[in-house]
Amino acid sequence: MSDILKKENVMETFISLAEIDRAGDFIAKKIKISPKVGIILGSGLGGLADAVETPDILSFNEIPEWPMSTVEGHAGRLVVGTLQNTPVMVMQGRIHYYEGYRMDQVTFPIRVMNRLGIKTLIVTNAAGAIDPRYVPGDVMMINDHISLIGMTGLNPLRGPNIDEIGLRFPDMSQAYDRVLMDLARRAAKQYNIQLWEGVYICLSGPSFESPADLRFLKIIGADAVGMSTVPEVIVARHGGMKVLGLSGISNKANLDGNTITTHHEVLEAGKVIIPKMTKIILNILPNL
Repeated sequence: MSDILKKENVMETFISLAEIDRAGDFIAKKIKISPKVGIILGSGLGGLADAVETPDILSFNEIPEWPMSTVEGHAGRLVVGTLQNTPVMVMQGRIHYYEGYRMDQVTFPIRVMNRLGIKTLIVTNAAGAIDPRYVPGDVMMINDHISLIGMTGLNPLRGPNIDEIGLRFPDMSQAYDRVLMDLARRAAKQYNIQLWEGVYICLSGPSFESPADLRFLKIIGADAVGMSTVPEVIVARHGGMKVLGLSGISNKANLDGNTITTHHEVLEAGKVIIPKMTKIILNILPNL
């Protein structure tokens, strides 16, 4: 048995700095500007990318080492241009653990952004409500997260530390930047948008949560639940990036088991959420 374990450990691989830089160098040669802000668009939220001016567009499958998104509602494109005169790199879609990728592959795009000099990350997602006050179409600003998936061993920083990027044991006490959060509050107030604030919890997916799951998550302090974001935020903070997180509430809390959640419902809610998130993000960018 010990020989088998040794063999398995030898075979295990992790993303290297050389692979990260290979992707970064490829992108740098294809774009006209040097992006300063990274934006990740979640399920059904890709419409914001259409507002990018003078864009250079790269499909994920063009970029060396870059994992492909396989989920409906994730276009799988990198859009680089300007929003509100701010140079941005927008991921139109993301990669999830449940698609079969390792955690270091899921967070590979964040590593590349970091090496390209991006210092601010705005991450969005479609999330299920746990707080019964939330309704589909609402926006929740993430003020903290529960890395349940990381607590069970799937931390994206597992493996050799890349010292050129960050410390072995990064602090997560302020994973979401206080200044960016204040800018989001002001933007929401200006446009009269209800902006909830709460704790986001990441599960592995792809199955939606059972009512008992949701009751448990509520007990431990979560307000919204999804299958992304937290690993990306951990890697961004490891690299010293400032982060703002916005969850679009796609379905109401199903604590009693009386409703059925579908991916179609998630995508439909995105049509209501996109205008709200767009106003908030476009208002924030000039202040960065």
